[in-house]
Amino acid sequence: MKLRTVGRSIALVSIAAVVFAACSSSGSSPSAAASAAASGGGAAGAIKIGYLPKDIVNQYFAAAKVGIDKGAKESGSTVIQVGPNEPKAALQVPFIKDLTTQKVDAIIISADGKDEVAPDLKAAMAAGTKVVGFDSSPAVGAYNVFVNQVDFSGVGVNLADWACELAPSCTGDIAILSAAATATNQNQWIDLMKKTLTTDAKYKGLKLVDTVYGDDKADVSTTQAQGLLTKYPSLKVIVAPTTVGILAAAQVVQKAKSPVKVTGLGFPNDMKPFVADGTSPVFGLWSVPDLGYLAQQVAAKLVSGEIKGTEGESFTVKGLNGDKPYTIGKDSIVVLGPAFRFDKTNVNDFNF
Repeated sequence: MKLRTVGRSIALVSIAAVVFAACSSSGSSPSAAASAAASGGGAAGAIKIGYLPKDIVNQYFAAAKVGIDKGAKESGSTVIQVGPNEPKAALQVPFIKDLTTQKVDAIIISADGKDEVAPDLKAAMAAGTKVVGFDSSPAVGAYNVFVNQVDFSGVGVNLADWACELAPSCTGDIAILSAAATATNQNQWIDLMKKTLTTDAKYKGLKLVDTVYGDDKADVSTTQAQGLLTKYPSLKVIVAPTTVGILAAAQVVQKAKSPVKVTGLGFPNDMKPFVADGTSPVFGLWSVPDLGYLAQQVAAKLVSGEIKGTEGESFTVKGLNGDKPYTIGKDSIVVLGPAFRFDKTNVNDFNF
């Protein structure tokens, strides 16, 4: 799958100005955070949605909340954002329990560990709460629908392609800087990238020397990137399929004045200077606010009974997918759509 190269006309630019103001500074206990966020209620007949990202300090999930809030505003619904300050599955569990106790109509969750959160999500479903996974999937059976940002196999090929493009003559050592070792989406992308590297003769000159984990923390990712430069003096490319990791790696490489190239998945605003100076000539991402909006719309349709989350069901969301129907696939997965490729030809056309 190729990523779309997109230009100034993409509508998501218009909502970028509020992306970074969306993140909650919510606090120390699940109950206190949820109660504070819920104050004010919603319109009669509106639904109450619990939003549980991997952590509440990552700008990626603040961007997703822009879309969730947009959908909630349209329907007069209430969004309760809760979550830990660091991406650990064990820290998500108390929030799931608390949202279930509050009898929210739906939980939208990006899972820190698919199996760790599954029992409590299943308990929430048994209590009547609809569960929508997005970004990083809970275990199959622990959600009603999983909203996937892109086709996983496509991203795996894209990551391999970019590494090939940036390594001289598609040859040399490459390394991966991932998020948490338990992150479902990261692991699937990496597995498919590895499969692509080993099964397609095009990539025979590339050698994957290491995979390290920055836990989606800037300081840890920085240390890991520094370690890769030290440990592998012949390294050609760092592939970071995480917005935190790609920025940290690019900063490390730039500061070290290293010839290593950086690619992966990142925000255009973060990566513009590194595209300009050649540190990261190509990378990609999807519209994160649109991902949040689709997740909210799916949650609302599940609560209303419009969909049940079964394979083969179709529905439309105005403004997404060219207003064409989405179809729920195997394991109750629906895919937002193709991601975007960013490089010097278009990166400055975006502001998010």
